[in-house]
Amino acid sequence: MQPFRVHILGCGSALPTLKHYPSMQIVECRGKLFMVDCGEGAQLQIRRSGLSFNKMSHVFISHLHGDHCFGLIGMISTFGLLGRTVSLHVYAPADLEDMLDRQMQLFCRDLGYDVVFHTVDTTNHLTVYEDHSLSVETIPLDHRIPTCGYIFREKPTLPHIRRDMIEFYNIPISQINNIKSGCDWTTPEGEVIPNKRLTTPAEKPRAYAYCSDTAYIPTLHQHLKGVTTLYHEATYADDNLLMAQKYHHSTARQAAMVARDAQVGQLLLGHFSSRYSDESVLLNEAQEIFVNTSLTNEMAVFDV
Repeated sequence: MQPFRVHILGCGSALPTLKHYPSMQIVECRGKLFMVDCGEGAQLQIRRSGLSFNKMSHVFISHLHGDHCFGLIGMISTFGLLGRTVSLHVYAPADLEDMLDRQMQLFCRDLGYDVVFHTVDTTNHLTVYEDHSLSVETIPLDHRIPTCGYIFREKPTLPHIRRDMIEFYNIPISQINNIKSGCDWTTPEGEVIPNKRLTTPAEKPRAYAYCSDTAYIPTLHQHLKGVTTLYHEATYADDNLLMAQKYHHSTARQAAMVARDAQVGQLLLGHFSSRYSDESVLLNEAQEIFVNTSLTNEMAVFDV
């Protein structure tokens, strides 16, 4: 099974602290790197992670609060200084495009590569990126400004052909793809070997959902069916429920309710308020509802 991982570069909320960087992650899937949100310090955190700048060609911004996008222009500038020639694709709400263009005209002249902007409709559940192995969908969220999450879904792969069956029946290499596609094999003597004897099932496709920032949405789980790993903001605990409601954020308990109702495999909590010096209160609160919950932290890596 090929790697499908989430690298946490930052999991704090808007107020800077010495403990956490603002929101930013890199999703690694089948040899590709996708950045999700890009807070301050992104380029330093990428270097600390050991991931390659050159393998990252797509950045997905959830909304235009600074703790989710202030690191973008610095990263774009650094890519230029490194001699990048491959295009960088940025997916974000429409208002970022003009702002980013003006920043680039001022700070990033003669980059040597193109920055391609893709406007994201935060109000609909749409596919915004697709290649032969992966698709990326938006999830409408409920925050103070237009905001969406993203779902990274693997595409199904073909079944695995059993090498012992190839050797036993002397199946020519030219027929392997046909068998993977579901064909039976007929021996020279006319015996039909059913496909299920020749193959083993492919791994179930995995999916990763990123939900930050948002108020609790009771129907959100409907968009998350089939998700293996869910990252959901947990800015507050129940002791600050009124703050969560006022600023359109979620509590750890509410994040766990979404995970439970969506029947995901595991829940990752992040976007922690600076008021919590000990985030175990958030973890304990969530685990009362959904046991397979983890706190994120800088440089942590989670398998999807």
